[in-house]
Amino acid sequence: MMGCMEERTMKRVLITGGSQGLGLSLARSFGKREAKVVVVARDAKRLEAAVSGLRKEGLDVHGIAFDVGSKEDIHRIAAMAEELAGPIDTLVHNASTLGPLPMPELSSLSCEAFQAVLETNLLGPFRLTKALLGSMALRPESSPTVVFLSSDAATSAYPGWGAYGVSKAAADHLMRSFAAEVPEVRFLSVDPGEMDTAMHRDAIPDADPATLARPDAVAEAIVAQVLPKAATGSRRIALGDA
Repeated sequence: MMGCMEERTMKRVLITGGSQGLGLSLARSFGKREAKVVVVARDAKRLEAAVSGLRKEGLDVHGIAFDVGSKEDIHRIAAMAEELAGPIDTLVHNASTLGPLPMPELSSLSCEAFQAVLETNLLGPFRLTKALLGSMALRPESSPTVVFLSSDAATSAYPGWGAYGVSKAAADHLMRSFAAEVPEVRFLSVDPGEMDTAMHRDAIPDADPATLARPDAVAEAIVAQVLPKAATGSRRIALGDA
C-alpha cells in the first residue's frame, strides 16, 4: 500500500529553486521515479540549461522562470505548473536566499534586506501553498504533500544568520500550522544538513567541500526514504532521520 501511495505522491511535482543545488538534485530524483516535474527559478538561462540536462537523461521535466519572492508571480507559477504537469501532488519549497553577502548581523541589517529574505523564504512559500492548496485538498487519493526545506539555523542561532534563521524557523511553524488546519494534505519540513552547494559556498567560503554532503545523496534520501515515512506536521533530518 505504501508503495502505491508513494507512486501517486510523486506523479506531479513542483519544485522552487530548481535550477541548481538541492533543487536540481530533487528534480532528478523525482524524475527518475517517472514523476512529471516542474522546476521554478529566477535565472532563465541557468534554468534552461538545467532542464535541458535533465531531459537528456530521459526525465519529464519542465522549467518556468519566475521569482517565488514576487507576489505577482505566484498565481502564474501555480497556473503554468498545472498546465505543464497536471494537478500538483507534491509541492517542494526549496528556493531560499541568505540575504546580503557577506552575511551581516541583525544590528547591521537593513529593514529592506530583512523583508527581502522573508519574501523569498517565508511569504513566497505561504502564497504558493495557498494558491495550490484547494486543488490538492480535493484530491486526497493522490496523497498530496507540501515540503518545506529547512535548516539547522531554524533551531540554533548563529552570528550573521539571523534573517535566514528567523525565516526558516517561521517557515517550520507555518508548516505545522498548515498541518493542524488542513488534514487532507500532508505537510512536513526537512533539514537537508550542510551540503556542497553554491549557497553554502556563499555563506561559508572557507568550508572544506569534503566535509559536506552531496546534494544528489541528500535528494535521494528525501525522496526515497523521508517522504514515504514522514507524518504530517513533522520536522525531519534528511540523512539523520532517513
